[in-house]
Amino acid sequence: MRILMITMSLFSIMGCTHAQIQHENFALETVAEGVYVHHGQNLDIDTGYQGDICNISFIVGSKGVAVIDTGGSLKVGGQLHAAIRKVTALPVLYVVNTHVHPDHIYGNAAFLPKTATEAKPEFVGHEKLGHAMDLRSEQYTKLNERLLHEGAKGSDLVKPTLPVTSKLELDLGDRVLTVTAHPPAHTNTDISLLDSKTGTLFAGDLLFITRTPVVEGDIKGLIAEIINLKSSPAKQVVPGHGPVTKDWVAALTDAERYLTVLLSDVRANIKRNISMEKTMDTAAESERSKWQLFEIANRRNVNTIYPVLEWE
Repeated sequence: MRILMITMSLFSIMGCTHAQIQHENFALETVAEGVYVHHGQNLDIDTGYQGDICNISFIVGSKGVAVIDTGGSLKVGGQLHAAIRKVTALPVLYVVNTHVHPDHIYGNAAFLPKTATEAKPEFVGHEKLGHAMDLRSEQYTKLNERLLHEGAKGSDLVKPTLPVTSKLELDLGDRVLTVTAHPPAHTNTDISLLDSKTGTLFAGDLLFITRTPVVEGDIKGLIAEIINLKSSPAKQVVPGHGPVTKDWVAALTDAERYLTVLLSDVRANIKRNISMEKTMDTAAESERSKWQLFEIANRRNVNTIYPVLEWE
């Protein structure tokens, strides 16, 4: 009877679409066949940041592996690499960065070859990503040293070797990944990726779920891209931050609503000559209870978009 119960338990775990796998304090969620996601901690970059706050993922095909974002440090990237090796011995063929922000790119160095005979993966990113990395290198290095201390060592920027100008297909064997470059939205370096085999869309920071969306690039462009993503053939979405969801149209609608309210409120305050400082205290207030880390993220968003909207 005990053997039967154990066997039934194993079948139950195998049958669960979103199974949890623990690899030495580095948890993975199996969200579809061959698709694994590690969820970072829900922390702001200025409060307890350890380089592990965003979703980082990998997809296993018959020929090899594609990694989607690598975390904010060499250590986190190394943990991801080790977790991959416990799932498959196949080579990492592609390392995809969804945009330039440091919590998504500084684990890249963990995927560089360790020996002369080891193959180097292609590093995939928006056509503007390499230039953006160059422009931010000094700023990001200082940021990492301030926040990560010793953990910043070895966390070098690795720029794309395979730039995406519009669309690009990556063949993993028995599954094709379609990478799409987006116009300025969350940043000016955003890409998304769709796995054709499972219908899993990796939206990067074009989509935040539960955590307050962040705007660095163009709020109007971000709203437009969120609307465009609603026509995706996806079956489920992995956001840049937050849980994986099959109810992804509703999640996109939530983000669209917040950003639309924020845009409207800031425009109204500018028209009434209300200062940016006061606008930080009131803009999108109706959304406060719906989002985590609202206070700090919303104030940053106002700081970003207010000066731009003054010139409309």
